[in-house]
Amino acid sequence: MAFELDVTLPPVLAPLAWLVGRWEGAGVVGYPSMTAANFGQEVICSHDERAFLRWESRSWLLDDAGNQVRQSATELGFWRVLASGEIELLLTHPTGIVEMYVGAKDPVRPAVQLRTDSVMRSPEAKAYNAATRMYGYVEGELMWAMDMAAMGHPLQSHLSARLKRVG
Repeated sequence: MAFELDVTLPPVLAPLAWLVGRWEGAGVVGYPSMTAANFGQEVICSHDERAFLRWESRSWLLDDAGNQVRQSATELGFWRVLASGEIELLLTHPTGIVEMYVGAKDPVRPAVQLRTDSVMRSPEAKAYNAATRMYGYVEGELMWAMDMAAMGHPLQSHLSARLKRVG
């Protein structure tokens, strides 16, 4: 992993060090209840020397030429490494959804596999039951994918993106 961090991470966060930074890129979104589309994304994964990482992601839909059409999803959250070695990701969304993911670091590569341990929805949020996410650091890029079970559909592909570290 050829990158340097500008802060000192507590040793407990070493399995997630590759996530720290500002990332930009594009991906694909699709689901049976929507038309597939391309999206742009910015992720900021920051650290203040405490035993968690702060996660902020925002995305926007893109037209066929790659121009921004409108804002799309936003999520805020925190990554933690538990005493058991499991990885936890807590996310909140302005659409009335709160997710708690739990998973494991890949033993060989800088990658994490997560599944929802719980999903909470406000009374007016869309029906959403479960998800899995995979994040990996591949050839200097952050790649991720999400499968989702929602609106009566079984767990299936929903989002994926490829992001480059910037700044």
